[in-house]
Formats: sequence, C-alpha cells, structure tokens
Amino acid sequence: MTAHEKEHGTSHNVGEAPDGISAAASGGAADTNGNGAGAGSGSKAPGAVSAPDRSRRGILNRALGGGTDPDPRFTLANERTFLAWIRTSLAMVAGGIAVEAFTSELFGPELRKTVAVLLLLLGLVTGGGSFFRWLNVERAMRRQEPLPAPLLAPILAIGGALVAAVLIVFVIGRQA
Repeated sequence: MTAHEKEHGTSHNVGEAPDGISAAASGGAADTNGNGAGAGSGSKAPGAVSAPDRSRRGILNRALGGGTDPDPRFTLANERTFLAWIRTSLAMVAGGIAVEAFTSELFGPELRKTVAVLLLLLGLVTGGGSFFRWLNVERAMRRQEPLPAPLLAPILAIGGALVAAVLIVFVIGRQA
C-alpha cells in the first residue's frame, strides 16, 4: 500500500471493507471482488462499494494529529472514561444548583453563594477538561506514546477539598 492509499483509504484487499475492517469483523461476507457485500449490506447493489466519509476522517485526522487507529477496545475505554468525567461534571453542577436552591435556611447568603459557585466552577472545569483529556489520550494512543498525566484528578481533589474546608469552617463556627 502506498502512502497515498494509506492517507485516502483507497486500497482494498480481498475480504476487507473500504475502511480497513475485514468483512468478517464488520458482519458481512466478502464476495470474490473483495467487497463487503453480504448480511447487513442494505440496499446496495451486489459488488457496490461505498466510499468512506472523507470529511469526517479528515476532521478526525486533523484533530487527532494522525497516527494509526488503536485497538477499538482502548478507544472505547477512553470514551467511557470521558463520559465518567462528564457525569462527575454534571453532578458538580447539580450540587451547586442544589446548594443555592435548597439551603437558604441552613447557610447564610455568603456561604451558600460561595459553596454553590465553587461547585459550579468545579463542574465547568471538569466538563471542559474532560474533552481535552479524551483528546490527549486518544492522540497518545494513536502515536503509541505514553499516556499523559491526568490533570483533572488533582483539580477535582483540590476543589472538593476546598468546598469541604469551607463547610468545615462553617460547621465549627456555627453556634448550636
């Protein structure tokens, strides 16, 4: 396969779909022309090969900085980790809203606003940082480089500790 074929995905081996996935792995049986015609091929004419979506691949390749596709299991694990960070971010945002909305009898306005803003900021940083974490890990896997250090974990730990410290000061200073 030439460099041009690798870049544009135009080389097709017998039993290999246009995107480089074998017909057996993609659920279709290969015909004698090397096309992925078979189960699940839809309304395509026998022997027809659909062209890969070049716009998506081009954007994806630019965003990920090239390299080779890693094992799909690792990509999916990276995506699951990203989604876990997003859930954490949403929990922080929900916590900030809950503190502001439901603790007016428990906390004074200054403390309530401080805790709510800290939780909302943690949610913002965690949500935004999770995308860059996903992107950097995906790039490292594609380039077969060591994975980057997780910067979100210390930020979340320090932010959580800061919220806890503010609440501890409130509880200690509060008169019963």
